[in-house]
Amino acid sequence: MSVESNVRAVTTYRLSEMKQRHEKIAMLTAYDYSMARIVDEAGVDVILVGDSAANVMAGYETTLPISLDMMIYHARSVVRAVRRALVVVDMPFGTYQGNSKVALESAIRIMKETEADAVKIEGGVEICESLQRILSAGIPVMGHLGLTPQSIHKFGTYSVRAKEEHEAEKLIRDAHMLEEAGCFGLVLEKIPATLGARVASELKIPVIGIGAGNGVDGQVLVIHDMLGINHGFSPRFLRRYADLHEVMTGAITSYVGDVKSGDFPNESEQY
Repeated sequence: MSVESNVRAVTTYRLSEMKQRHEKIAMLTAYDYSMARIVDEAGVDVILVGDSAANVMAGYETTLPISLDMMIYHARSVVRAVRRALVVVDMPFGTYQGNSKVALESAIRIMKETEADAVKIEGGVEICESLQRILSAGIPVMGHLGLTPQSIHKFGTYSVRAKEEHEAEKLIRDAHMLEEAGCFGLVLEKIPATLGARVASELKIPVIGIGAGNGVDGQVLVIHDMLGINHGFSPRFLRRYADLHEVMTGAITSYVGDVKSGDFPNESEQY
């Protein structure tokens, strides 16, 4: 059943209310109009136009190559479809690291050209200046700590982060800094469940996990992964809710066979 007409739009304030009520937050990615419309009507609270579009839409191995123009294109498409969910757009690599003026200009472009609700950036104290400059313009920002895919060449691996005490303590400090600076929410990716629960309990802002356990305030997955479109990615935290790879392959194979045999179109499918 569609929730579009009988539930008020999700806002950053409403996410805060959800945390206070201990109501879990459901977040998924989307990158195009048709998929975003389905996701929104199904009742997802937050839609992330992720830089994971670089992987699932463009075929790159990392998220680094996607450009600001490409992110704006995907976000525009998503926003046109959405009536209820809060739409958050990833700021791509190179648009906020090291230059706060560029960060502000990039965030303003995203907000003006896409009409999205917020942006998301990766990192802690290292990006504090850019974060503060974006927030000073009244642009809502969601943080992202733990495994930060834009820093994959620094880490050299996609393994679990913050297992060591010194890295866990830095993550906790960074999380508090992001909250104090003014972020409305935080994504924690691929960290120990106990650490995710601790961060969520210490922060007043909603904490969304992806591979961060069940003690956080909500969950996010990449839609191509959870629908089973992408079979090449199987981390422990991923639950597949469908196998669309098999369904779509079967449908397309049947179509090809019907065309080759002359069965499609039949008499009832012609004018």
